Amino acid sequence: MMEICPQFSNFGWLLEDPMSNEQDNFYRERTETSDSINLHSPSSQIQVGNSTESLQYFDGDLKKVKKLNHNASERDRRKKINTLYSTLRSLLPAADQMKKLSIPSTVSRVIKYIPELQKEVERLIEKREKLLAKISRQENSFEYRKQRRTADHHDQSSLLAVTASRISDRDVVIQVSTLKIKRASFSEAILDLEEGILVLNASTFESFDGRVFYNLHLQVQGSQAIDVEILKEKLLSLYEKKEEMLA
Repeated sequence: MMEICPQFSNFGWLLEDPMSNEQDNFYRERTETSDSINLHSPSSQIQVGNSTESLQYFDGDLKKVKKLNHNASERDRRKKINTLYSTLRSLLPAADQMKKLSIPSTVSRVIKYIPELQKEVERLIEKREKLLAKISRQENSFEYRKQRRTADHHDQSSLLAVTASRISDRDVVIQVSTLKIKRASFSEAILDLEEGILVLNASTFESFDGRVFYNLHLQVQGSQAIDVEILKEKLLSLYEKKEEMLA
């Protein structure tokens, strides 16, 4: 029997190409070496360095932007606060505004000034009420005096009543009614009438209510005609003037 096992064994080893294995190892080592060279090459180091610097620069800019925004917000806040304090200070009296008060002093002064203002407002309200009451009393008094004068004038008008009746072209009868308290004399008023009027007859009597009645018969001298209404108005006017002179 032939021994074939060793041959087959040798044949199996022959199937593996020594050159192929060496080439694979060569290419693998070359690739690894190339990768190692690329990682450690100057151009790769420059790219990595540039990326790091860019990140650091961006991070620095971001911090600057945040800081600038914070500073701007803080300035606005302080500006608003200063404006509010200035407005608060402007509400104080002029003497306090002239002083260079600090913010705490301003707040303290305002706290004290508010009760002072409240008391002043109460005082002014009380003063206004008193003035309104006084004005009301004056108006009432003025209205009362006005009504009294109107009533007195009406009473005076009603105190004296004169009627005239024509008898003829030259004769007229005058009837007068007045109160006894009237001080002016009716006869004096008749004497002051224009010349040319003659009193033909005169009579008087007093009633129980204190009124006095006069009856006069007058005659116009000469050829002139008599006007009853004019004569009556003259007599009333003269009598009122006499009364005013005695008032």
